[in-house]
Amino acid sequence: MDEEIREKYIRAGKIASEARDFGANMIKPGVSLLEVANKVESKILEKGAGIAFPTNISINEIAAHYSPIHNDKLVFKKGDVVKLDVGAHVDGYIADTATTVEAGTNKYSDMIKASEDGLNAAIEMMKPDVNLSKVGSTVSKTISDYGFKPIDNLTGHGLQKFILHSGVSVPSVPDMLNKSKIKEGDVIAIEPFATNGAGHVVTGSGSNIFLCSSSLKSKIIRDSRAKNMHNKLSKIFKTLPFAERWTTSLFDNNETVLRRLTFLKLLKHYPQLIDAGKGIVTQKEHTVIITKDGCEVTT
Repeated sequence: MDEEIREKYIRAGKIASEARDFGANMIKPGVSLLEVANKVESKILEKGAGIAFPTNISINEIAAHYSPIHNDKLVFKKGDVVKLDVGAHVDGYIADTATTVEAGTNKYSDMIKASEDGLNAAIEMMKPDVNLSKVGSTVSKTISDYGFKPIDNLTGHGLQKFILHSGVSVPSVPDMLNKSKIKEGDVIAIEPFATNGAGHVVTGSGSNIFLCSSSLKSKIIRDSRAKNMHNKLSKIFKTLPFAERWTTSLFDNNETVLRRLTFLKLLKHYPQLIDAGKGIVTQKEHTVIITKDGCEVTT
């Protein structure tokens, strides 16, 4: 990897981890989800990075993909198990990191430790040409030894410039069909989830997180107003996800615009991902750069 690019990944990782820890310390009963999301994202911008994706604040059985709406009234309740997932980028080079905080109680500390230890076990194995199914087996055993289940259909993922999910998938369970190979210079986000539920997520309602579809789709849509709105969003957010609340200054009726563009398949609206058994879910995530003999954690 070019040293200048590596330095950008390292800088993005430092900023993302600082923002993650800043946000985690805010999570207490009675605190607004919207306040945490806005302050975490402001911290990233203040440090000179870009926001790689809307801050995800997923509570209890929601494993991933909830970000507050612009007028969100939700607050943390005592006992909430909160996954805080944060992304920053420097010139498109992304750091993706997450942690789990229990608001005001200590009931699920073992489950939080299970996902953390699963992550650490995976990191120890990451090197060029590693068998990713064996990584999944190790993560699965680590989490299972705590008495919990890994989530089988959520995986770690490759990161490329301005692309949040690319290339390889890093499973948390054995996956003999996974023939992906990682190589020196690859950048990977590793994120085991643990649960006392079904160990499998299903889609729920909308997350308030969107992604612009390819410009090719906009070319075949006859609705010129929709095309113009899509082009505006594409110019601003490019290939990275964005939040509904980021669009309030762009359109007077932003929620209507987003619904219309989603209906026309010009936007992807991410669904919430919920444990099928409505179990509590914990998560821990780091981004790593694959080196000649192992990996370097950036977050």
